[in-house]
Amino acid sequence: MEDPDWVMGVAERKRDHVRIVLENQSVQRGSNWLDHVHIIHRAVTDIDIDAIDTSAYFLGRRFSAPILIEGMTGGTEEAARINATLAEAAERAQIPMGVGSQRAGVQRPELQYTFRAAREAGPQVFLIANIGAAQLVQHGTQLAWQAVKMIEADAIAVHLNTLQEIIQPEGDRGFKGFLAQLKKLCGEIGVPVIVKEVGCGVSYEDAVVLRDAGVAAIDVAGRGGTSWVEIERLRAIEAGRTDRARLAEVFQEWGIPTAASVLEVKQVDGLQVVGSGGIRNGLEIAKLLVLGADIAGLAQPFLKASVQGLEEVLTLIGQLTEEVKVAAALAGVSRTSELRGAPHVLTGPLLEWTKQRIKKR
Repeated sequence: MEDPDWVMGVAERKRDHVRIVLENQSVQRGSNWLDHVHIIHRAVTDIDIDAIDTSAYFLGRRFSAPILIEGMTGGTEEAARINATLAEAAERAQIPMGVGSQRAGVQRPELQYTFRAAREAGPQVFLIANIGAAQLVQHGTQLAWQAVKMIEADAIAVHLNTLQEIIQPEGDRGFKGFLAQLKKLCGEIGVPVIVKEVGCGVSYEDAVVLRDAGVAAIDVAGRGGTSWVEIERLRAIEAGRTDRARLAEVFQEWGIPTAASVLEVKQVDGLQVVGSGGIRNGLEIAKLLVLGADIAGLAQPFLKASVQGLEEVLTLIGQLTEEVKVAAALAGVSRTSELRGAPHVLTGPLLEWTKQRIKKR
């Protein structure tokens, strides 16, 4: 059994994360480079905008829109309310969602309700469990099994957050053995495995390795959205850990911007791609689809909406869906799935990145 002080520390850290994201605009760092993606406008159109099909297919399921509510929180009473609100909205809207890292719930049964709240509020919602790479290394696939069982998950995400863990005053620094455990997990768990970053993006080279390990999808979580480096820098300052704050300052701009990461990962056959990292509207979702993503993941907008209540979350989903629909119409397609590869132009640093990194296939 874990030390009670450890449990209190986890709960405090989760509260810190939510508080800092909601109160500090400074945690939104840099550009995700989607402003360098320009969809070609089609002025001559023969489309009924209201009849545009926004369906998305992800991990064997059909969803009403290419929108995924990213896993964000758990382990506190506030997290239970957030997860329940998001799950009810996701079920009503017929889109998938994830929960935050479940380590606390696995190791302290009394905290499981903060994650289980999502399944209770959304009995039919497509729900994604969540564990960290460091925890998979330390505890093996048994922890993943428990996370899936806890919320009757339809898939499981393993998050990669090396830089965050290094900066976090209480973070883990051991990841050796991760790939062996991941391969074992993919072969045994019985639900699709997603590997996701938390703000630094995923490269082509890593996508190949992950595909070969048996991963079904990659959630790129590229640079340009909520910066967990900045969040942990602020926490380090509050904790008097100037050494960790200094590390955060040095590596603040580290990572692959979202648009570039989607282009990197989509080169690898046999993987589905979640485009995420600083996505704030339906036009950006459409741009991700044009670049090759299967679905778009959003976190911060849903977190902010969830604290306002269920109707605010449903309104946000409706707004995003309408914006994607309009983008599809302006691009001259009748289904959002047809946005993939639609005529577009890349400019600025994204174009330069493409010239050096993206092969013509």
